[in-house]
Amino acid sequence: MTTLKSNLQEDLTEAIRARDELRSSTLRLTLAAITKEEVAGKQARELSDDEVQKVIAKEAKKRREAAEAFAQGGRAEQAEREKAEGAILDAYLPQQLSDDELKQIVAEAVEEAKAGGAEGPRAMGAVMKIVNPKVAGRAEGGRVAAVVKQLLAG
Repeated sequence: MTTLKSNLQEDLTEAIRARDELRSSTLRLTLAAITKEEVAGKQARELSDDEVQKVIAKEAKKRREAAEAFAQGGRAEQAEREKAEGAILDAYLPQQLSDDELKQIVAEAVEEAKAGGAEGPRAMGAVMKIVNPKVAGRAEGGRVAAVVKQLLAG
């Protein structure tokens, strides 16, 4: 069975052979982050595909935030590179939910929370508990929270 990590390693080898500097440096940094995570605990261990995905998601999020920071700082070239690196990493992640799909899932969760007696702004925690497992890896926490707040306020 091919793991996500071995896919990354194979893709890195291909990128090096193709002399694709952007792709190879992005994958190298991501594999380094995965290795760092593997040796972070009391004993080294192999990460599951889900855990590897979380590391990739965290790396992709760092790239998006850096791209925004560079863009605001007037450094368009660096911003473009960060965006490109983020796009490479996104290819290894599950398809992100569209705004409509996310709103639909949150709306159902709000109804479910109301049925359980949680309403208004205080229901935020209850709704997030219902939504998070359904959207795991397919929508960023901040995006989810914003939609939950919007629907609870409305």
